[in-house]
Amino acid sequence: LGHVLTPGGLAVDPVKIQIIQQWPSPRSVKDVRSFLGLSGYYRRFIRQYASFAGPLTDLLRKEPFCWTDHCQEAFDALKKALNTAPVLSLPNFTLEFHMKLMHRVLG
Repeated sequence: LGHVLTPGGLAVDPVKIQIIQQWPSPRSVKDVRSFLGLSGYYRRFIRQYASFAGPLTDLLRKEPFCWTDHCQEAFDALKKALNTAPVLSLPNFTLEFHMKLMHRVLG
């Protein structure tokens, strides 16, 4: 389903990342929506995904489609981030979990 389970944890599927790397610059809202759909599937692998995708998400509004240099930079940065996505380690359920809870009283 687009992920590879390795001894180190969960990784992105290299085949899907290759598809993303070869993705041409969007020429329409439909193209942007398709790219964001595929890249969004891997959002948990990208720190601050929304910051990368923000300029592209703005193109989905009802305004006329206008691909700018800023959009291209965001598109390229998102592709680069996906290409260098880390392996997410999985919890070891045979070990004990510790939780540290903190709270603050307002008022």
